[in-house]
Amino acid sequence: IGSVNASLQDSLGGIRVVQSFANEDIEIDKFNHSNMEFLESKKDNYRVMGTFQGGNNFFQGLLYVTIIVFGGLFIANGDLNPIVLATFALYINVFVSPIEVLVEFTEMFQKGFSGFRRFEEVMNEIPEIQDSKNAKDLKNVSGNIDFDHVSFQYNENEKVIDDVNLHIKAGEKIALVGPSGSGKTTLCSLLSRFYDVTNGSICIDGQNIKDVTLKSLRSNIGLVQQDVYLFTGTIEQNIAYGRPGASHEEIVKAAKKANIHDFIMSLPEGYDTFCGERGTRLSGGQKQRISIARVFLKNPKILILDEATSALDNESERIIQKSLEDLSKDRTCITIAHRLSTIRNADEIVVIDATGMHERGTHDELMKLNGTYAKYYKLQFEGLN
Repeated sequence: IGSVNASLQDSLGGIRVVQSFANEDIEIDKFNHSNMEFLESKKDNYRVMGTFQGGNNFFQGLLYVTIIVFGGLFIANGDLNPIVLATFALYINVFVSPIEVLVEFTEMFQKGFSGFRRFEEVMNEIPEIQDSKNAKDLKNVSGNIDFDHVSFQYNENEKVIDDVNLHIKAGEKIALVGPSGSGKTTLCSLLSRFYDVTNGSICIDGQNIKDVTLKSLRSNIGLVQQDVYLFTGTIEQNIAYGRPGASHEEIVKAAKKANIHDFIMSLPEGYDTFCGERGTRLSGGQKQRISIARVFLKNPKILILDEATSALDNESERIIQKSLEDLSKDRTCITIAHRLSTIRNADEIVVIDATGMHERGTHDELMKLNGTYAKYYKLQFEGLN
């Protein structure tokens, strides 16, 4: 049944992809395959249980017949009292019932144990990223960030980041630019300790992030991603996820800052509007602005914008870019972008490629350098003419 559920969840989760390729028949075949395996297992189960129940009932009936026939003969010969015969008949049920209970318990135990084994696997999983024994809370964050000779690799043969040195002052706006797979997102993931550095260290306000608690570290970092995840629930509940316990007035204030309040109020149920699973009832731009409102409510000192507008149309990008500019005020902001028009006003642009940090400087400085950044910029804009 676990295989059936997994197959069904996979098909429903990717329903739009399935429909766009007109591969409904393939998904039906996949479901039928797993469903038939389940059917065969249930056939075996019911065959065994049917054999047991039939054999048990036959054995029980045989005992009754034996007792009645021989008991009747003994009573006819005067060797047995009818009350004793009735007592023997009752003993049959006393003898057989525990066997039935034991077999039924065995079946229930097998079903429960299979689920318990999966539960135990999850509960015994030890997270790789944990607080150190003497970890302290990260307090009064200004937003100074130091990457000191940071290297990271997923395995021995796959080095993603190699010897990166980067100092970001509090309140500074830094943009990371480079080809896909160069390690831009990984660098930001290391800051939030979604992974731990292989070599080197990352410090916030002079404190190594490994020496502070994960909760306090991540509470001071706001993340706006390209792929927005909204939980099943209302718009208000999704915005409030940024700071559980926030008042309705605070939620409305955050929504106004994200330029989503007017849209929410235009809905029949306002902030109580149901988003649907993963926000399926909202457009990409609307979901993105809700995620921005969530970060406004969280009010972190460090902000990471990971391709926050790359999947949006020009009109939505213009609206959201204004929200992001408001969001980044008075915060240390790290922006990962492929649309170079969104980062022209950054205090510093860092170009990262497979060899590490390749170039750094303002937009004008990098254009004068006429290197990798200038090539990317010309491809995006001058190449369109």
